[in-house]
Amino acid sequence: MAAQHRSMKLGLNIVANGAHAAGWRMPGARVDAAMDIGLWMDIARAAEAARFHFMFWADGIAVRHSAKDDDELSYNARIDVFEPLTLIGALSAVTQRLGFVASASTTYNEPYHVARKFASLDYVSRGRVGWNVVTSWSEQEAYNFGLDAHVEHGLRYRRAEEFVDVVFGLWDSWEDDAFIRDKARGQYFDPAKLHTLNHRGEVLAVKGPLNVGRPIQGYPVIAQAGSSGPGQGLGARIADLIYTAQKTREDAVAFYASVKSHGEAAGRDPEAMLVMPGLLPVMGRTRQEAQDRFEQLQDLVHPRVGLPMLADTYGDLSHLPPESPLPAPLARSNAVKSGHEALIRLGNQPGMTIGKLYKIMAGASGHNVVVGTPADIADVMQDWFEARGCDGWNLMPPYLPDPATEVFEWLVPELQRRGLAQRDYQGDGTLRSSLGLARPPFRSRGRRSTPQ
Repeated sequence: MAAQHRSMKLGLNIVANGAHAAGWRMPGARVDAAMDIGLWMDIARAAEAARFHFMFWADGIAVRHSAKDDDELSYNARIDVFEPLTLIGALSAVTQRLGFVASASTTYNEPYHVARKFASLDYVSRGRVGWNVVTSWSEQEAYNFGLDAHVEHGLRYRRAEEFVDVVFGLWDSWEDDAFIRDKARGQYFDPAKLHTLNHRGEVLAVKGPLNVGRPIQGYPVIAQAGSSGPGQGLGARIADLIYTAQKTREDAVAFYASVKSHGEAAGRDPEAMLVMPGLLPVMGRTRQEAQDRFEQLQDLVHPRVGLPMLADTYGDLSHLPPESPLPAPLARSNAVKSGHEALIRLGNQPGMTIGKLYKIMAGASGHNVVVGTPADIADVMQDWFEARGCDGWNLMPPYLPDPATEVFEWLVPELQRRGLAQRDYQGDGTLRSSLGLARPPFRSRGRRSTPQ
């Protein structure tokens, strides 16, 4: 039997008004892009026309920053952003096949809220949503929820493990055909097909049932972005999509193999776990044009934006000149562990300076940045994909709208010519089927209700 053709999965990851911290300062950039619903609708329609699988939001519930005061913060353009679940409701109304994946924190939400919102959105979008399971990384989120410090990393993941199980249990409150709505008999649902969760665990107590029917997709697509040990463990157990930031092909291949082996050890089909790293493409019609654009972006990185990006790992470096080498990293950090470790590895590279490192981080928060023509970008994407370093990509335009338009009009046709990207959507209209993922069967996790 011939091997099944692998098709590259494509997500569009838009960070506020662009993935590059200085992108909003570029000529032609829309400075109000983050809050322009008309622009977001245009981008969603264009992404669908280009046959992207989904749009992706790595959201947080705070103004997340490491600035030491409001004046330093005032140079940061990632301040005003849409709440993504609200935005998904609007964008799903102007699209038919494009999926939407957004973060919701297991640390600063309750499982009933998350289960209900995503189940509702699955109906609103006719089965096109996904939940990016995050534990949150910023102190600012803790301050917005009555805490004086961020919850310790290990505790966050223990809560996340239980939280996800509760959400899945709530989505399985009702069997798929529970709602009979029999007018003649006057009976609205079959009581034998109601399953009340009655969960009481280490951290959470949730009775249920959910007041929304079982989601169209069974469960919305589950994404997960943790690359630390606990993160990979959680992802291996639950995730359909693994979002990651890898800067080299070798690291990507090693991470891919690790994820797949973790999944297999957890009893999962490794092919049902899609690894999709982020990539920021800086394109031009020629290599020189692309390089000029990249250098312009880097030159626009203000030190008062760049230095705070290093603060969680290296502390306050504002007293040192940009050409200085990096000091020793802080002994402890409660930030994203995988990001903290990746930043230290970059800082240890020969010739690395404070200025060089913060410009790398400003480029795409540690994601891979590829500069060149559409063919050059496609070469890198194809190389990683064929080397089993990924199953697809989350593409991150540096600013809006032109670089996003160029991805749709320049890069995607090049990938399609190579037989790497789909020319039409697959499946039954849901995001799961579009990605080639099976619909989870109903699983009773609680006590089956009985008639009184």
